[in-house]
Amino acid sequence: MNLLVLRLSSLGDVLHTLPAISDLAIHRPDLQVDWLLEPAFAPIVAWHPGVHQAIPFSLRALKKKPLAAPQALFTLRRVLRANRYDVVLDAQGLYKSALLARMAGVPVLGLDAQSAREPGASHLYQQRFSVPWTSSAIERNRQLFALALQYPLSSTPPDFALACRRSQWQEQALDDALQPFVDKPFVIGFHATSAVWKTKEWPETHWKALASRLKDEGLNLLLPAADERERQRVARLQIGADNVLALPPLSLEGLAKVTSRAQAFVGMDTGLSYLATALGLRGVTLYGSTSAERLFVKIDQQISLQSPQSCAPCGKPCCPLPEAQNGWILCQEALDPERVWLALSSLLESPAA
Repeated sequence: MNLLVLRLSSLGDVLHTLPAISDLAIHRPDLQVDWLLEPAFAPIVAWHPGVHQAIPFSLRALKKKPLAAPQALFTLRRVLRANRYDVVLDAQGLYKSALLARMAGVPVLGLDAQSAREPGASHLYQQRFSVPWTSSAIERNRQLFALALQYPLSSTPPDFALACRRSQWQEQALDDALQPFVDKPFVIGFHATSAVWKTKEWPETHWKALASRLKDEGLNLLLPAADERERQRVARLQIGADNVLALPPLSLEGLAKVTSRAQAFVGMDTGLSYLATALGLRGVTLYGSTSAERLFVKIDQQISLQSPQSCAPCGKPCCPLPEAQNGWILCQEALDPERVWLALSSLLESPAA
């Protein structure tokens, strides 16, 4: 039986769907699973042994080239129908994912109007399922898959099925240009998020304080610097801190290979933090304006720190408080670096995963 899954983006959403695929492999081994998603995230899907084929398709690219949309959609429709799926599961619950799901020409399963992010998308499904918003993102996916594909909901911890991949990467030699970054023990810091979500970013002064603590312990702090905004931020953090290293721009797999060698991570509510979690790395994730209860992965060697600020979590990408006009995001300021260090050091002292 052939199943097509849709979860187009983003990085965190794709990662949070992997445990449901692991459940599916156990309870429905009769299903062959393909996955339609944005090309940038296709490598992640290919890492999971329960996925037969990743089908990359970029709606984002078509927004920039609208004249190419008809031909691209026609080609996608032809590919999906040639694969002869028996059923499609839209795990995203958006109009765009629901419309693409319908192109396969077979019954589409998805969330009901109370459960979907865009309630109207549920009208495009042949079967709809109710999944409470009170559950975490990972558990919502696991519940949807179990309901839609008719197997008992697993009570085991979420399995991203990437541990084997991480072990392989740890044994492989890195490119010569990357080897110097991992010669000394390090913690990797996921310091940047989308420019839209500045309320998610920990202050630079706090990162400097953490770097100082790490230096005392003989650890480097590696920071991705994929674009100009990130490069400028890391350059400021490097002032007076010779243990802060800026990683060059890397592919998702390249970054995953470096991350696999870290002692631990500290990160924001961002896809790269969830990538490190999925790889089984111990780490601390910081939540300011967003809710740890909705997103935190409750597995061993993971610590979630929610801001103690009274207005957090507000769920807003832009802080409405007057202090924000001067660059002060109070919920992030309240995540004291000493508290973060205590959490991180407790993980560093525990046996490695």
